[in-house]
Amino acid sequence: MTGAAFCAAGLLGGHAMAENQAGLLVPPEESLHERTFMQWPVNREVHPEKAFLDLLQNTIADIANTIVEFEPVVMLAAKKDHANARRYLSEAIELWDIPTEDLWCRDSGPLFAKQANGKLAISHLQFNGWGAKQVHKHDGLVAKRIAEKLGIPLVASGLQGEAGGVEHDGHGLLMAHESSWVNENRNAGKSREYIEQKLLAAYGAQRMIWSPGVWDQDITDYHIDSLARFTGPGRVLINLPDDPDLTDPFHLAALDTHDRLVAAKLDVTIIPEPKKRRVNSIDFVASYANYYVCNGGVIAAQFGDKETDDIAVETLKNHYPNREVITLNVDALGEVGGGIHCATQQMPAL
Repeated sequence: MTGAAFCAAGLLGGHAMAENQAGLLVPPEESLHERTFMQWPVNREVHPEKAFLDLLQNTIADIANTIVEFEPVVMLAAKKDHANARRYLSEAIELWDIPTEDLWCRDSGPLFAKQANGKLAISHLQFNGWGAKQVHKHDGLVAKRIAEKLGIPLVASGLQGEAGGVEHDGHGLLMAHESSWVNENRNAGKSREYIEQKLLAAYGAQRMIWSPGVWDQDITDYHIDSLARFTGPGRVLINLPDDPDLTDPFHLAALDTHDRLVAAKLDVTIIPEPKKRRVNSIDFVASYANYYVCNGGVIAAQFGDKETDDIAVETLKNHYPNREVITLNVDALGEVGGGIHCATQQMPAL
């Protein structure tokens, strides 16, 4: 969940204007892409059950093989893992020799931004395993290694965190949960005001909407991209339960974020959470909001609830009218706390 317009509405105090010293601007996700980056999951410490790791790899391949019908895809994996990855992947997908542990390219991958000179740079939010909760010997170096391979600057943000923890509309507005940023496991001793200034500079934005979020209940400390997404300037799509459980901290936080977005006078559309899912684990992430926009397409999840699956597709078609909406069974990602957006990272076209 995010928090820029809230400040503008005076709900959380005055918002700060950031001067972007590096002149960086992260374009909106729906702008034209050069390619999509993804990561191949391999680490057995993270995924000890081989059968489940195989399922995860197959799911990542399904997503990559779908996206490559719309735009080029690069899969990141150590050279020794290429032969196995190729068994799953379309021949159209390029493999780069950049070692990985896990699949979360939104968080450990490169956040591309345009410089004032029109060229690309990587605006670097240093990934630290969601506050040292997971091994990241390789994943913590993915963005740096891509910058070196592409020969583009890596511009330090001064923060530790993840791109999945902040949403941007590409037109000056950010939103985020405090729990993913104002947290001793990422940015120890840093105030929210300091973190806000750094995020605004990293994205080339002017305003930030904060809502509290949820600390220490999931590995991400409640990433915003599983709840609310910008679909254009001043326009937000949010995934909410029809019958919220007021004893559930995530439901309470989600309702709080929704109310702040509405109070900030943003155009907010609700997609209901699925009621009948194939997976009923309490930790399962069933987010329709965690979709990915690519050139000409929107790649989204379906969870087996025909009513809400259909509502999600129609809502996405309304928000992205000139794109084909394709839904996939990505339950394996939901079982490990994420979705399609979490597994992808776009490289903007110049």
